[in-house]
Amino acid sequence: MADLDPDWRDVKLRLMRARGLAQNATVNTWGTVPAQPLPTVTQKQLGKYIVDREIGRGAMGAVYLGYDPAVNRHVALKTMSLAQEFSGNDLIDARTRFLREAEMAGRLQHPDIVCTLDAGEIEGLAFIAMELVSGTELSQYTTPDNLLPLDTVLAIGARVADALAYAHSRGVTHRDIKPANIMVDLEQGAVKLMDFGVARVVDAARTRTGVVLGTPTFMSPEQLSGQTIDGRSDLYSLGVALFQLLTGQLPYRNDSMAMLMRAIAQEEPPSVCSLRPELPPALADVVALALQKHPNTRYADGHQMAEDLRAVLAMLSSPVDVSLG
Repeated sequence: MADLDPDWRDVKLRLMRARGLAQNATVNTWGTVPAQPLPTVTQKQLGKYIVDREIGRGAMGAVYLGYDPAVNRHVALKTMSLAQEFSGNDLIDARTRFLREAEMAGRLQHPDIVCTLDAGEIEGLAFIAMELVSGTELSQYTTPDNLLPLDTVLAIGARVADALAYAHSRGVTHRDIKPANIMVDLEQGAVKLMDFGVARVVDAARTRTGVVLGTPTFMSPEQLSGQTIDGRSDLYSLGVALFQLLTGQLPYRNDSMAMLMRAIAQEEPPSVCSLRPELPPALADVVALALQKHPNTRYADGHQMAEDLRAVLAMLSSPVDVSLG
């Protein structure tokens, strides 16, 4: 019915509520999924890359420090256990999708996007070789006692918005924008958007299992409801990230997964100025526009959002580090 008549008696909201209840029954602790042992790379090599050591771990696999002897270069190897998440024809489809998404991500050449160098799959363990970058995840600056200066947040947000506009113009949607996927080196003035080419495969696993992997707090309403998404969903997620970086909290919070999903679908978020009165009202307007429920009422593209963020930045009286501006 949602496909035949999207406006029929709040059918989309009812669909989201039903999915939320189902997920809430499946998830033991909100924001988590039943624990599964993550795969560990036992071989010394993935494709042509020599595996050094594990440097990180996520919902579907680990990240390793790798070395490419052909060009004498260290890389980051992000792994995903496709064989653990899929089987049969689903595994074949997931492998094809993974390699296709990695190939599309590899075409992105932007200074603020981590470069995807290679991708492969060995015995159900898929991997992406990426540019090895140094710095700190923005998630380190999302608590009230450890927020970045306002001008720095605005400059970083504008750069991420521009990077997303570039990716979207080439037909690539990220689908998992959040502070943990944005790396910054404040001393060097570097901003790097990570994990292009990964989220669509994670979405496939999420759809298959009916379980939200991790928290849904950065997902747009249309992504949560399983609709087809485009770049405007990424801009919504960037709006949530900016909200958290500016205030130290998320726009929607609830101990119940179902209630959280309902809030994202239906409730208006608070203004960032209500939480930090010293913030410029124009900035509250930017964040509110990014967080509009319907894609048609959000920013049409990342360049528009970047321009507005830089306009607010220009209004500030404090000096701005030109390397991040």
